[in-house]
Amino acid sequence: MKKTAILTISDKGSEGQRIDETGQVLREYLEKNKYIVHYYKIIPDEVEDIKKELIYMCDELNIPLVITNGGTGFSKRDVTPEATLQVIEKYIPGIGEFMRMKSMEITPRAMLSRGIAGIRKNSLIINLPGSPRGAKENIEFILPSLDHGLKILSGETSECARSEVDL
Repeated sequence: MKKTAILTISDKGSEGQRIDETGQVLREYLEKNKYIVHYYKIIPDEVEDIKKELIYMCDELNIPLVITNGGTGFSKRDVTPEATLQVIEKYIPGIGEFMRMKSMEITPRAMLSRGIAGIRKNSLIINLPGSPRGAKENIEFILPSLDHGLKILSGETSECARSEVDL
């Protein structure tokens, strides 16, 4: 089992005014795919709160895969990508680009998602949308490729995967 964390970013969820359906959908999907949710929390859309939690999960808990959901839209309160950018050491544009590309096959509004991904220490942080459907679709798109990246990040392997077609 691989360790992961889910951080739901929602003002209403953090105040108990909304059930965290997205966090539960992600938990179920990850557990079906041999991940164990080691840490789960709901926090408000506040940059400092998000940064504090991301640093804690990466630096203190050493969780290899940190999944956030919520705060990736256009609302003034949507600040998850900004907080993530402030704590990551390496930006990984391909993950966000791939999620948006695949999501565009489903809805043209996918171009409005601002989720990003990056590395802090030995942890991979990925921002997913706040809607249960959007979050599940996006984790389904990327999870098959993450295993290799997480092995490299943890030092289990140093080899890069090559595609069938050498570029």
